[in-house]
Order: sequence, then structure tokens, then C-alpha cells
Amino acid sequence: MKIHREGYRYIIIATILWIGLGWLAGHFIPVMWLAGVITFILFLVWFWVVAFFRLPSRNFVHGEDKIIAPADGKVVVIEETYEPEYFMYNCLQVSIFMSPVNVHVNRNPVSGVIKYMKYHKGKYLVAWHPKSSTENERTTIVIGNDKGDILMRQIAGAMARRIKFYVQEDDIVKQNEEFGFIRFGSRVDLFLPLGTKMNVQIGDVVKGGVTVLAHVA
Repeated sequence: MKIHREGYRYIIIATILWIGLGWLAGHFIPVMWLAGVITFILFLVWFWVVAFFRLPSRNFVHGEDKIIAPADGKVVVIEETYEPEYFMYNCLQVSIFMSPVNVHVNRNPVSGVIKYMKYHKGKYLVAWHPKSSTENERTTIVIGNDKGDILMRQIAGAMARRIKFYVQEDDIVKQNEEFGFIRFGSRVDLFLPLGTKMNVQIGDVVKGGVTVLAHVA
């Protein structure tokens, strides 16, 4: 297992805090068990930061007719809804909630060309809030190919305040390549054509680059 490049700075900071504050606790807190508890808590924080930025090896699933999960997490929404930014008509929305313990790499669900890309500053409502998809910090990315267009939206949550994206308009991208990363918990929405054949249902746990969310005609 590797560590994602987005995590290097945070892991260094967590390591310094663990060692530095642990040393201070051991030398300046006279109660040995209390100093031990503080040091252990600092270790748990360090361990969580390292685990958060993990980049596990995976056997990716490919297919021109397959829409692959762009992120790890739980499917929390599958519904017809109006998409107001790019399509401006009803689509099938599929939302994946990423908890703080999930892998937070975001991957292209299909291959194609980036037809639209825009970053929006915004609020930091909890990721499951109904208005988070329109008011939170977010990016909107549209991938197009001969099967049609798919819109992806990275949405920051109450903890996640830094969305990273690695693509720009007119880029040619491949299925399962990284298109972004969201630090410390959030959500990814997909907007698919109505009538798309779904392979998952609400409550399912999916893996980015592995789980087939849907098939296209």
C-alpha cells in the first residue's frame, strides 16, 4: 500500500506533533499514566492521518459500457433530479458519501474528453445536507465520449475544506485514472442519463475503480 501525494505534508505535521508533544508530555506531566494516555492519543491521530491518505493497490475494472464508481463510500442517493449547471434538465443522480475512514481518491468513471470543468467556492455544510450540492465548495466536471456525457461533482463537507482536481477542459482522460482528491470526508455526485441501468442500490458500499455502478447503452 502506498501513501497518496496529498498526504505527505499532513503526515509530516502529524509526526512532528506526535513526537514533539509526546516528548513534552513525558517530561513535563508528572503523572506517568496521564502522559502515556496523551502520547497514545497522539499516536492514534497520527495513525488515522496515515490511514486516511492510503492508496491501496487494486485490480481495476474496465469496460466501455461500464460506469465505474469514482470513489469509495456508501451510495446515499439514487433519484431523478434536475441538474442546473450544465445539462439543465432532469438526470439520474447517484451520490456516494465518503466517511473519514474511506479512501478519498476520486477516479474517472469512464474514458473520454473533459468537456466542462469549473471550481466553485462555497460553504461547508455537512455532505448529506440537501443544499450541500449547490452551496458547498465543489467542482463540476463533465466527461464526454461516444456513449454520451457524464457529470461528476466533488462536494466538500463540514470537515473537508480542500478539494483537489487534476483535470482541465479538453483533457483526454482514461477510466479509473485519478481526477481529484477530497481531504477529510465528503461526497461525489454523478449525473447520468435517465434510463441508465443501475447495478447498485441505496445503502450499497462501493469501491472506486472497482465497483460497476451502472451500464450504458
